[in-house]
Amino acid sequence: MSILGWTARFAAVAAVAAAGLGMVTPAVAEPLFPGGPDVPGVPAMVPTASPCPVVEARACMRLSTNEAWLVDNGRVIFGPTPISHGMAGFETPPAVTKISFKREFHWSTMHNAPMRWATFFNGDMAFHVGPVDSKSHGCVRMTEDGAHRFFDYLNPGDITQVIV
Repeated sequence: MSILGWTARFAAVAAVAAAGLGMVTPAVAEPLFPGGPDVPGVPAMVPTASPCPVVEARACMRLSTNEAWLVDNGRVIFGPTPISHGMAGFETPPAVTKISFKREFHWSTMHNAPMRWATFFNGDMAFHVGPVDSKSHGCVRMTEDGAHRFFDYLNPGDITQVIV
């Protein structure tokens, strides 16, 4: 190839580079998932702070957004997971309570209904499997995965917090 040919090629490459079209540089952007996937029930890759102010709480529920989390030392380790709570006249009250007992297969004699993965936290109120798209008589209904995770993680005496 002649000198003229190389000179023409070099000029073309220089023109493309000057226009920024030929340069390959890494893209600079925000991460797609800064704290982890925003999918209910999928834990964050980087633990986030609990939405509940009581640091000792091992379970946190926010009634206004129908979400619940499992917490360890003020850091979320599971959640948010979708929930439903008490309807008018049977409200799930904002409170700080303790887990009293749990039963893998509980039968509600009050409502003649099964309560799978029941973890009781406020008298006769419990976390358990149930439809999250309808209100309850005070219990916190959860998906199968959410109720099972709460059942496995929480123990009698553990603190729970319900916030508005």
